Amino acid sequence: MKLTNTEKQFSVLFFVIVLSEIITGSTETLKMAHYIAKPAIVISLIFLFIKTSEGVSKSIKRITLLALVFSLLGDILLMFVEQSPHFFTIGLAAFLTAHIMYILAFLKHRNKQKPFIGFIVFLLVYASGLFYLLKDGLGAMLIPVIVYMVVILSMATTAFLRKDMVNNLSYNLVFTGAIFFMISDSILALNKFYEPLPFSNISIILTYALAQFLIVIGILKLKRG
Repeated sequence: MKLTNTEKQFSVLFFVIVLSEIITGSTETLKMAHYIAKPAIVISLIFLFIKTSEGVSKSIKRITLLALVFSLLGDILLMFVEQSPHFFTIGLAAFLTAHIMYILAFLKHRNKQKPFIGFIVFLLVYASGLFYLLKDGLGAMLIPVIVYMVVILSMATTAFLRKDMVNNLSYNLVFTGAIFFMISDSILALNKFYEPLPFSNISIILTYALAQFLIVIGILKLKRG
């Protein structure tokens, strides 16, 4: 993957931030530091994007920044779910909005000629299996979770449909990021509504951070190549 010097330096910083969140998020005595480390993941991506996105179109830049801001809001809200279940619902809505922003950004380069039925079938099989495991534990969250699943599957599909409309590097990074986002949300859902998973806090944050990083870098690569 071809990274600029700024992106290489940022990658090191980003790795340190994610590692800090894994450590503080897993250690009760470091909980206050966790409240700083977790939002820092997306905050750092916002700063990188603002600093290096001069070659990206204004509309995509604006939509991507909105996606990151709503992701940051979702991160903050989900840190307080132990205090009130309403924080989870509002956090879910924030991430739902973030995914919609990414969908709008990806649709800017939609390849209308690319067949996607096979990919849709794959996603539906995946989603059906996941929903089968979750359904008994959803309760009042049944409809919100179904809506969320539809939106994130749509996000992955629109990332897939950028093929041949952008350079390969941008396409591969964004599409891989979208898949990691789907995996991260799946682990989160299974851990909350199915059964607690071992090391879920680590796997969720790793896949989430990687998803956001790859999508942002992928969008930045629109201006080159």
